[in-house]
Amino acid sequence: MTDKSMSSLSRMLSVLDLFSDHQLTWTAEGITEALQVSLPTGYRYVKMLVDAGLLQRAADSHYTLGPRIIVLDHYIRMADPVLQHGVPIMAELVEKTGFDCVISGLYGQQVLDTHREFGSSPATLSYGRGRPRPLFHGAAPKVILSCFTPAQLRKVFDQHSDEIAKAGLPTEWSAFRKYYANIRKAGHYFSNGELEPNLAALAAPLQHANGTILGAISLVTTVPRMAVMDVSKLTQLVIRAAQEIIVRIP
Repeated sequence: MTDKSMSSLSRMLSVLDLFSDHQLTWTAEGITEALQVSLPTGYRYVKMLVDAGLLQRAADSHYTLGPRIIVLDHYIRMADPVLQHGVPIMAELVEKTGFDCVISGLYGQQVLDTHREFGSSPATLSYGRGRPRPLFHGAAPKVILSCFTPAQLRKVFDQHSDEIAKAGLPTEWSAFRKYYANIRKAGHYFSNGELEPNLAALAAPLQHANGTILGAISLVTTVPRMAVMDVSKLTQLVIRAAQEIIVRIP
């Protein structure tokens, strides 16, 4: 495949990146304008994506993401080693605590929840499978970032200065690095009303001995329910669950 063909393919696939919580539908003309390509090229991209099932036509000449993505999501779930080995352990954790249990993964610089086991009184979560989570709020993203190498963490620091400041985190590199080093040393993070005012979460990283970070496992419940629990005992349960998942993954 030529460089020109690769460039065209990359641009066509970037159509999928246009969809977000804020814009769930696009017209072919809107896609063309967003990608800054000619109208015939924009229509060609849309047609090819529709034919592949990655887009589908909706009302008023708009397009939404297509059913093929649902099928691909099924295959992703089936092939994910963290879920293959982690779901039974998550279920055990839910049975012991009554709380929701969530697995979160790292994809590039996005943290996504990939699976949730519901507890006896399921919490109402704004973030679910596939919706990117804020990188600097909440237990799971913080334990994941704590496992970054200094070079990886510095890259995040340099690229997200505004978000870091808005999150109330240290805006000087040395203090920022120390903040996450402390989380890494603790091996867990407790979030109490941090991401959502009514929710508390306790997370531990899913990290191989070689340093590879696969994500995080969290217990999630309401702030009032967490307030009457022995957090230190819950911490040990979450850390042990994370270790049990990791040892099962090659």
